[in-house]
Amino acid sequence: MKWLMGAGLLLLLLMGGFVLVPSPVDALAWQPPAPVPMKGLLAPNEYLRKAELLAQGQVYGPEDTTVNSEGVIFAGTQDGYIVRVFPDGRVDNWLSTGGRPLGLVFDQEGNLIVADAWKGLLSIAQDGNITVLAREAQGIPFRFTDDVDIAADGRIYFTDASSRFHQPDYQLDLLEMRPHGRLLRYSPQTGEVEVLIGNMYFANGVAVAPDDDYVLVNETWKYRILRYWIKGPKAGQTEVFADNLPGFPDNLAVDEKGRFWVAFPTLRNASIDTLHPKPWLKELVAKLPKSLQPAPQKYGLAVAFDPDGKVITSLHDTQGEHLQEITSVNPRDGYLYFGSLHNDRIGRLPLQNIPGLGE
Repeated sequence: MKWLMGAGLLLLLLMGGFVLVPSPVDALAWQPPAPVPMKGLLAPNEYLRKAELLAQGQVYGPEDTTVNSEGVIFAGTQDGYIVRVFPDGRVDNWLSTGGRPLGLVFDQEGNLIVADAWKGLLSIAQDGNITVLAREAQGIPFRFTDDVDIAADGRIYFTDASSRFHQPDYQLDLLEMRPHGRLLRYSPQTGEVEVLIGNMYFANGVAVAPDDDYVLVNETWKYRILRYWIKGPKAGQTEVFADNLPGFPDNLAVDEKGRFWVAFPTLRNASIDTLHPKPWLKELVAKLPKSLQPAPQKYGLAVAFDPDGKVITSLHDTQGEHLQEITSVNPRDGYLYFGSLHNDRIGRLPLQNIPGLGE
């Protein structure tokens, strides 16, 4: 009997200690919209299972990809390297940024522009020389430089997903649900960084429209895409492009026909939606080990939108066995290339194999 009382006392002490330990987040309440049904153009299918798998087992976490004029695929991996996948299948570790390279795009001079979660906005010359373009805006350092795209005039649009949490702690940013993200613009001519949109709930993927009249940016935690107007009568204004999406939107890109492709690492999580209106509960959950916090569903999803924000088609791997946790989908020369935050492969799917695109 004494051992039982002792065990109960120990349990109470542990519980009390857990409650008294400060939470790593200062959470706000948010009421998510009811999820949209996965039907019609969003209905589950297995189109992603038709994708060819490149560099399988030779890369880890190729979060974003880009392809140069010679058909070489570049991707940033979890260990801080930028790898190259050659047309003959050869893979090499080109160089290490010393951080975590995420968004990638080539500029007009052939430099690789990189949004590195730890190092900031980088420019990497063809000889591998790394130049830091920017590490802060308006006196606030980047803590989670995320995605990048370049307009025809050479200006670079990129995101700082969170000015509070670093990349490994993205779940804390989600639980806190405060607007720490920013859409930014870098001028190569002046070296200055402008804040175009502040107070975003995890600013993520970014894509400049084909005519350079606007830029799209994913606001991941609110399940939506925003449009920031660069030119025209609405220049400087922001509006919602697509709302109440079926999952957490990550990177996005535009193809030569003006279709916007959005990667979804996972579907919406009912547990997270239930927690959001209860900040005190989110603060408790944030103190738990990551293994006990709500986990993403194993799933593969990419969705295409037209310039009006309407869904054109969706690509799924419902079991997440072929392609899962997709963080980028990049169109190039008739193919889509799929990156992932933690998977060990890059997917490639011919656009002509996707029903409903009219290719």
